[in-house]
Amino acid sequence: MNKKDLKREYLETKIPMGVYQIRNLTNDKVFIGSSLNLSGIFNRYKFALVAGNHPNKALQADWNELGADNFAFEILEELESRANLDDKTELAVLEDLWLEKLAPYGEQGYNERKLTREERLRITAANKNK
Repeated sequence: MNKKDLKREYLETKIPMGVYQIRNLTNDKVFIGSSLNLSGIFNRYKFALVAGNHPNKALQADWNELGADNFAFEILEELESRANLDDKTELAVLEDLWLEKLAPYGEQGYNERKLTREERLRITAANKNK
């Protein structure tokens, strides 16, 4: 294969996107997220956890205490890109469905509850009135 063919093949390669979880194997607490590039987010989060600077402090603390061998990076659901639909929006909806299903908050997980639509609207209205 020449360079042109290799470049075309690379550009045509589909990057898996979807919803994932980082699961603590000792207590089954999970962190749920979504990404347009699942392998990329796994690499990024593994690097951040090893370096000790993952943004989720509770997950980072457990990683530091228990070690990498006690965590699994798992794909919950992959999403196929569809014409006329925004992949980011579709992923956000899919992630919200998984968050609702697994409720990974408090003792069950590392996620923080997202604000509801009504809560976001109230905050926006309150900020406009200031």
